[in-house]
Amino acid sequence: MTRLSKAAKAARIQAILDDLYPDPAIPLAHVDPFSLLVAVLLSAQTTDKKVNEVTPRLMALAPTPAALAALPEERIREVIREVGLAPQKAKALKGLGAMLTAEHGGQVPRDPAALERLPGVGHKTASVVMAQAFGQPAFPVDTHIHRLAARWGLSDGHSVERTEADLKAAFPREAWNKLHLQIIYFGREHCPARGHDLDACPICAWAATKARKAAEKRAGTGKGLRVGARSRKA
Repeated sequence: MTRLSKAAKAARIQAILDDLYPDPAIPLAHVDPFSLLVAVLLSAQTTDKKVNEVTPRLMALAPTPAALAALPEERIREVIREVGLAPQKAKALKGLGAMLTAEHGGQVPRDPAALERLPGVGHKTASVVMAQAFGQPAFPVDTHIHRLAARWGLSDGHSVERTEADLKAAFPREAWNKLHLQIIYFGREHCPARGHDLDACPICAWAATKARKAAEKRAGTGKGLRVGARSRKA
């Protein structure tokens, strides 16, 4: 088979994802930018299903940043106790509510730098909010996207930052927000981290190199496919 250029590979991948997921839904339940921001912050090391159970309970008690800031940290922790890292997230959420109230008039800022200054909010979370709440082009990179970009030869897997830059260069800007969701769904449904048969995958079968396939077969369970170091702020 003729080796595809990165541009041709990206175009073929995009066509497959558009066929599989023509209109991907945002997996985190929310009603406005604030509830989306809270849901994304809660989602670190937690399933979307659990976040979608917990977020509405918290929003019922604190539908605004001011109300969230007014809740005792212990009460927030009690409500979100089922999610991972609940103590750290409770502290961040209370600080988030306070800063949004004091510095942003109770509104979620539309500026990524301002978002990243909020407690518990890192680059990925800010990018998700910019893309999905405000429709601004962004390419948030989670573990699924980081892993698949390396498998498909679109990035070298050196770091999440490198992966984001490589994907932004590979795909058209107007497709970034949709592709972010499409790749997440594909990773969950077709391309798991462990025990994955690359030769049977709709994309890995032709996008992954022979060396990559051999390396994953030797690894067996996918060990050693290193994802970039975790940050306290996702």
